[in-house]
Amino acid sequence: MAKQKFHDTRRSIDIKKEIKQIKIGIQNNVFVFTGPLSINDFAKQLNKPSAEIIKYFFMKGKMYSLNHLLTEEEMGEVCLEYNYDFEKKIQLDETNVLEHLNVQDSASDQVKRPPIVTIMGHVDHGKTTLLDTIRKSHIVASEFGGITQHIGAYQINRSNNPITFIDTPGHEAFTKLRARGASITDIVVLVVAANDGIKPQTEEAIDHAKAAKVPIIVFINKTDLPDINIDKIMNQLSEKGLVNEEWGGDTIFVQGSALKNQGIDKLLDAIIAVSDMLELKANPNRDGYGVVLEANMNKGLGPIATLIVQNGTIVKGDFIVAGEAYGRARVIFDDCGKELIKATPSQPIKIIGLSEPPQAGNKWLVMKDEELAKNIAKKIKDKQINFLRTQAITKQINSSDKDKNLNVIIKCDVQGSLEAIKAMLENITVKGAKVNLIRSALGAITESDVQLAKASKAIIIGFNVKPIKNIKDLAQEQAIQIYFYNIIYKLKEAIEDMLYGTLEPIVVEEDIGEAEVKQIWKHSTIGTICGVSITSGKILRNAKARIIRNGSVIYANTIASMQHGKEIVNEMSAGKECGIVINNFNDIKIGDIIQIFKETNKQAKDVLDATKQ
Repeated sequence: MAKQKFHDTRRSIDIKKEIKQIKIGIQNNVFVFTGPLSINDFAKQLNKPSAEIIKYFFMKGKMYSLNHLLTEEEMGEVCLEYNYDFEKKIQLDETNVLEHLNVQDSASDQVKRPPIVTIMGHVDHGKTTLLDTIRKSHIVASEFGGITQHIGAYQINRSNNPITFIDTPGHEAFTKLRARGASITDIVVLVVAANDGIKPQTEEAIDHAKAAKVPIIVFINKTDLPDINIDKIMNQLSEKGLVNEEWGGDTIFVQGSALKNQGIDKLLDAIIAVSDMLELKANPNRDGYGVVLEANMNKGLGPIATLIVQNGTIVKGDFIVAGEAYGRARVIFDDCGKELIKATPSQPIKIIGLSEPPQAGNKWLVMKDEELAKNIAKKIKDKQINFLRTQAITKQINSSDKDKNLNVIIKCDVQGSLEAIKAMLENITVKGAKVNLIRSALGAITESDVQLAKASKAIIIGFNVKPIKNIKDLAQEQAIQIYFYNIIYKLKEAIEDMLYGTLEPIVVEEDIGEAEVKQIWKHSTIGTICGVSITSGKILRNAKARIIRNGSVIYANTIASMQHGKEIVNEMSAGKECGIVINNFNDIKIGDIIQIFKETNKQAKDVLDATKQ
């Protein structure tokens, strides 16, 4: 256990000062606004008659009322008409302050920080083996199927130069996690297997790195294998804009074998060289902030979050807010499980003490005021719930009458599983029915989940998580169904069954028998009686019948009565003759075919599955 003390001299970020009302209207010939305005409000801020604004749009063929909300483009158009420039400013409040907080540090306060490096590339090209070799650990042996399932962050030391590595999953089910990894990195190491070359996920990794505008170092792995063609791979990469320095480009290429520890030192030196060129700096003397990499629920410890410190310092006991989660950093661990008193810029850590698992990609911030942290988290959660509720209702209103929707709320234990489940749901196809994912989040099933399920008529699915008793009771009281799973393919099967269950039962016709009309008698009270010869199956009294004439159905109803000789009968089989009367139909003719059938309601799943066979 860590016992050293920490003398806190950090500069705090005054969130209350950041949350301030922006004055809108004309300022120095510039119209300042924060979002869409009604014509009435826009006209007041522009100091123009509202009738003038309405007339302007009327002349353009747009019939707007005083309460019509103008788009940003429309307001800009009017401003230019009146010779005003226009500028949109972001109104910071509790719900967006973490996303848009812009912390400025003077150059004298900033010191060199370690680079954050993301390992990317195609599955099975050796990303995890590379990290395993760098850390001299045994990650590969502990992974299911050799595929990284969650983002992991690790820090090593090379000649007194710390380097933080983020390992992003290579399996295509986790593309979104890979994208998040690229968004917080300084340098990308692209791993390409010498015996395999560029693959689709290699190209995805390149796209993510370019979108993040970060330098790429290429590590050509598995060069110890026979029959490899390095030049071919370098040509493939040059076509994607990654040209080797030796070929006149600006991309560093390192060749080696992660499995045999070849080229690793050269790769680490290349990372340090690129990092020095980037002049990465941060200010450890301020309250820490950064990004959530992943989070999960531990039965004994509660929510555990993996964070990257982007700037500042986080200290054991600090209050923090991370999206919808808040709390105190009761325990801080480094990537090796060692307990820390503090963590500084670029350091990956795990913390215990949050109210719930935050979402991967959430911004987090140290706060001195616990109540403010709690209030910010609550406002963010309320905004998200309201947005999801509105979205669910809008989907219901806009959904096709032909489609039946299954609204679903997913709560899960870890981010990797959650992303895999979301990808699985997107790929489920059942004709006439679809999944609407209302909410997906980590952590236990809460009261807000039940409330949202009620508002959106959704079911709740817990994957490796279960609600406490009072939440179960609330769900039962609100008639909300909660289902629990711990295997993804079983969840998939259950969702498909539920989708089929949202479909109306399909009416299936089953032929019973067929007869041909041989004679016709007219009766004053009964109507037309037809004498028939039963050619197949049987005829049942009160069964449904259709009349076929010249190959077309001309009428369908039920058999009102049947008679054999002078005896009233309920059933007659093939090879026999009888007289029958069709309900409300007298236009029967000799030679007409009468088909007897019954209708059965069958589950949509059974019928649709049968059509695939």
